[in-house]
Amino acid sequence: MTRERVRLGAGYRKLYVATALSNIGDGMSSIAYPWLATAITRNPLLISLVLAVQRLPWLVFTLPAGVITDRVDRKRVIVAMDLLRGALTLVVALGVLSQQGTLPAPDELQHVVGTRTGLYALLLLSTMLLGTAEVLRDNCAQTLMPAIVDSAHLERANGRLWSAEALANTFVGPPVGSLLLAVAFSLPFFVDAGSFVVSAALVSLIPGVFRAVHPVGEAQPATNWRQELKAGFGWLWKNPVLRTMAIVLGLMNLANSISAAVLVLFAQDVLHVTPRTFAFMAFGFAAGAIAGGYSGPWLSQRLGSGPCLALALGSVTVTQTLVGFTSWWVVTSLIFATGAALGTTWNVVTVSLRQSVIPPHLLGRVNSVYRFFGWGMLPLGAVLGGLIVSGAEHVVSHTMALRSVWFVEGALDAVLFVVVVRSLTTERLEALRATAVVTPG
Repeated sequence: MTRERVRLGAGYRKLYVATALSNIGDGMSSIAYPWLATAITRNPLLISLVLAVQRLPWLVFTLPAGVITDRVDRKRVIVAMDLLRGALTLVVALGVLSQQGTLPAPDELQHVVGTRTGLYALLLLSTMLLGTAEVLRDNCAQTLMPAIVDSAHLERANGRLWSAEALANTFVGPPVGSLLLAVAFSLPFFVDAGSFVVSAALVSLIPGVFRAVHPVGEAQPATNWRQELKAGFGWLWKNPVLRTMAIVLGLMNLANSISAAVLVLFAQDVLHVTPRTFAFMAFGFAAGAIAGGYSGPWLSQRLGSGPCLALALGSVTVTQTLVGFTSWWVVTSLIFATGAALGTTWNVVTVSLRQSVIPPHLLGRVNSVYRFFGWGMLPLGAVLGGLIVSGAEHVVSHTMALRSVWFVEGALDAVLFVVVVRSLTTERLEALRATAVVTPG
């Protein structure tokens, strides 16, 4: 253990702890925000719009964020964005506090009638701004990793970081959030705001300046945004492996957000969960994600990166379809665990590959183009999920309408599985890895 810590470095440990702490807050908000949305309205489309608005910046701001990332000190941007997210979350907390006396109890949301327009508008605006800050923060964080961890250990570093995120986000945060929610609707938001501030303080302690490193003799990039975006887009588009990965990821995320947009209604109205059992249901996903984060590098070495990607997508196809048939949250939790354990290997393989092969001076822009394709589909999928449920309710029961989104997601994933098996083979991935650029320092 000591030897591995020395290899990963003190900077990585600070980033690791900061990520874990902020994700405890995120875990609390993963309970608080959905429950707040369903306390404001029971309309499936309006609830799905909350997720859509939160993810909209991945479609409209990702490309500019890449240019910014390659121009600035990435550590300073991470700190600034965490402080901004803390301030925005504090505003939400104060807004909820101002109406706390009129909100229903968290386990009596089925009796909500109509929509609280003012609080709903605050929720939409704040989630959009939080999503915008998240885009820039996360892009900088991914480009920071190769500068503080040796390229030979990127899979291990990323796997452990995702395991920490899963542990904090779904094992620690949700139970604490549900307990705080039972005390006061606004309390989880206040604590979440504090977690962002602590995370910012820890990242600020990582020594060094983390600007894009340009090859010796190459001129600094022009200040023309269009030219800089064109360079990042062109590099990715000319790389068939990363291009395919980005498009497949985008369609995977579109499929996933179809069900995620109405998950809270599915959990409440089909699985009949409370905030506490909703938190426990998320434990399955957390356990699987942690296992996948640690076993991902081992699976990649034993099976090959190509079969790992196929296994990840194949498992999601099966598990998401099965969720549509479940009626007990315990079974759903076990299914989530299985899917997350195998599905996490996708991130372990693909993110580490990108960090290894993209030239350091282009990492921010290429990463942003990749995430534009990969994450830009999230708001579209969220809106589609709300529309599917709203439309299906005119034909089938409310319960069956909520089940239908899982079947749609499973069908889309099955098509993508065929594409991955044919296009993202170990031979192609390893050929790309062989072109890896060594990061200075």
